Amino acid sequence: MQKRVLAGAAAAIAAAVSFIAPWEGLRTDAYRDIVGVWTVCYGETNGVVPDDRHSKDQCDQMLAVQVKAYADRLNRCIDDGIEARMPQSMKVALYSWAYNVGISAACGSTLVRKANAGDLTGACKELPRWNRAGGRVVPGLSNRRAEEYRLCMTGLR
Repeated sequence: MQKRVLAGAAAAIAAAVSFIAPWEGLRTDAYRDIVGVWTVCYGETNGVVPDDRHSKDQCDQMLAVQVKAYADRLNRCIDDGIEARMPQSMKVALYSWAYNVGISAACGSTLVRKANAGDLTGACKELPRWNRAGGRVVPGLSNRRAEEYRLCMTGLR
């Protein structure tokens, strides 16, 4: 049973990495994102300075490590019994969302509160609300949230 759980978690993380990469886009040189935060690779902001530069392989590895870390932290915010009931597609959607909005915002959200209350559909329905950066609606975020919502609901229907 434990091996199956670990294999399922690894599969969800691998699927999330594949889902996230095209939404974040790859930029190997540091740049300022839409709200002015130094960013590199696939949306990485932690410790980035203006002269940062990475290879594609380094960026791929960084994304895999970070998605696993975000998944682990998000899973700590969601009750074990609830997390075990979530289909893989929902986990992929929520890992993508948490990676994009940050773990503090994710764990303190209505989405996580609804999930912990057992309202998985209600949790998925919160995703489209997270379409702003710097207080403005961003079309790219709206598109990403729509796809995350679709993915989130897939296993619940």
